Amino acid sequence: MASRSLRVLAVASGGGHWVQLLRLRPALRGAEVTWASVDRGSAGDVAPDRFVRVPDANRDRKLAVVRSALKVLWTLLRVRPDVVLTTGAAPGLLAVRLARLVGARTLFLDSVANADELSYSARLAQGHADAVWTQWPHLAQPPHVHFHGAVL
Repeated sequence: MASRSLRVLAVASGGGHWVQLLRLRPALRGAEVTWASVDRGSAGDVAPDRFVRVPDANRDRKLAVVRSALKVLWTLLRVRPDVVLTTGAAPGLLAVRLARLVGARTLFLDSVANADELSYSARLAQGHADAVWTQWPHLAQPPHVHFHGAVL
């Protein structure tokens, strides 16, 4: 019996979060990856892999958070990933929070832009993600936040 590929849901907001997530693409070779982000145009960045657009959200736009959470949940239920990988922000945090419903393991990789302190999303992810990584050694806070290098 052949084993199936690892299923990964890779989620990020736009801009730098998306760029950093794309930098991890070589590490995902051999996995069945579904990419999710807020910009429909990002589908071309990951073709021929599957792409799902999720609504953008932030803590100041409560209704947008609900819409984004519903789309992320729907995506999790359809994809049934083994792993959720995110570089943030809100859609990634939502995916980390909801991933347990489908039994997925989670990794939140904080943005390299957060050089002085962990992002708000990373701080919230600490209580829910299986692992939170920072890209700055001085921000590591074992056993909750670890440094394993930078992607940029």
